[in-house]
Amino acid sequence: MGRRPTIHDVAAEAGVSVSTVSKAVNGRYGIAADTVQRVLDVVERLGYESSLVASSMRSFRTGVIGVLVADFEPFSAEILKGVAQALHSTRYDLLAYSGSRQADSTGWERRSLSRLSGTLIDGAIMVTPTVVSASVDVPIVAIDPHTGRADLPTVESDSYHGALDAMEYLLGLGHRRIGFLAGRPDLRSAAARDAGYRKSLRDAGIEIDPALVRNGMYLLETARDEARVMLSNPRRPSAVFCANDMSAIALMEVAGELGIRVPEDLSVVGFDDVPEAARVSPGLTTVRQPMRRLGALAAEYVTGLLAGEQPPSLHVQLPTKLVVRGSTGPPPVS
Repeated sequence: MGRRPTIHDVAAEAGVSVSTVSKAVNGRYGIAADTVQRVLDVVERLGYESSLVASSMRSFRTGVIGVLVADFEPFSAEILKGVAQALHSTRYDLLAYSGSRQADSTGWERRSLSRLSGTLIDGAIMVTPTVVSASVDVPIVAIDPHTGRADLPTVESDSYHGALDAMEYLLGLGHRRIGFLAGRPDLRSAAARDAGYRKSLRDAGIEIDPALVRNGMYLLETARDEARVMLSNPRRPSAVFCANDMSAIALMEVAGELGIRVPEDLSVVGFDDVPEAARVSPGLTTVRQPMRRLGALAAEYVTGLLAGEQPPSLHVQLPTKLVVRGSTGPPPVS
């Protein structure tokens, strides 16, 4: 044929439709056994069996693990690096996938899984999913899932105690007017960071000022807008704890535009420790979560499930660590 055979070549040779070929090679119902056999004979004769879809027909395995992310941003990039490292010594390839969310951002994972499972991937890792339930027949592991109940394996960091550490550090420096730039409310990690912020202030006997709590939603432009509102307050905070690093970096940029010096006038703490945190000037004090380890552990779980093994625990929480850099210092002298 002089070129790699396609599903259209198989359909033409077998005298059936493309959809019938797809059903035959993927073992789906609705076609007669003799038709299936005819299609498979053509697949073998044309050499189409070397394709990913045909390989899944013979072994019911594609050799691919899919990682579904909402966006390719620094946090998910670090997760992907961890997954890739864990899969390097296995027979599995990595497929990174970000589905369309133009119509409705909630539940995009279900739509993506329905497109990928069975024909393109053997298992899936969902990063910061809005939902954790899906009617698919491949193993799924969630990283940093939403706030609802999760009946599938999940791995995440200890966001609550990470927030306590960040707040304890700022309070120890002498800050009392501390703002919070929150994250996505549908993620339990973001809710845990919010809870840690509030508990720290309560324990210190400090009343929470609603004007100093803004929601950046983990979106850069939203974080910038909310940071501007917070820092334009006549009684602006002397420190701000941000629910992720990119929001913290956005806040530092806004502070610079407003003539507010970091850390002389304003201390800033982030969460994640993405590579950008060490590159900004001043370097960002942040709570480090083991992002690559999260990805690697999720990969180990999903490959174990594919091998018929049950994970040692359905839910795993990894510790965090405060990393002090140049963006924090004592509050300015009144």
